[in-house]
Amino acid sequence: MADLYKTVLLFGAPGAGKGTQGRVLGTIPGFFHFACGDVFRQIDINSELGKIFYDYSSRGELVPDDVTVKMWAESIRAHTILQDFKPQADILILDGIPRTLEQAKIMDAHIQVMKVIHLMCDNQEAMFERLRRRALKENRFDDADEKVIRHRWSVYEQQTQPVLEHYPAGSVVEINSVGSPALVLRDILDVVAPLQNQHFSAFDG
Repeated sequence: MADLYKTVLLFGAPGAGKGTQGRVLGTIPGFFHFACGDVFRQIDINSELGKIFYDYSSRGELVPDDVTVKMWAESIRAHTILQDFKPQADILILDGIPRTLEQAKIMDAHIQVMKVIHLMCDNQEAMFERLRRRALKENRFDDADEKVIRHRWSVYEQQTQPVLEHYPAGSVVEINSVGSPALVLRDILDVVAPLQNQHFSAFDG
């Protein structure tokens, strides 16, 4: 277990705020935030994996799970070399990956999941409105379409439940994502601060 990255997973439906919370956590010393989108943005398209990624994406096809995880592992390794991410001292905050059960199984060889934070919302209409506002603010007009929003929500629900069930029930913490970002952050910190203290103690020891 010593070679596995100590990790907290952030889960949440589109609009739940996992990206916002992940970025804020990443500004706190001792946490390193890594979003799924970073995997694809940072890939070298001239590398072997980059060429495979380009081959699938240029055809409009989904990248296979094993390729996605390999790309993620290479990107994380690069961050350790650059010392942006120091595994002995930092807890990895993963946002948006693993997205599927197969990815979760493959990533078991790389990460030790300390907690899974599931940002919950029992008011879908409020979440849909949040997504519409965000899409218009960021000029992503296609994402403001209600059919697109409902489809993204449906896909998330289909993919996420099997992933959550992959981890021990005791490691999954549900947090209400409706409310101010500061209050949601407070609830997340109540979960991750003791983990960081535990990690620091082991590192210092």
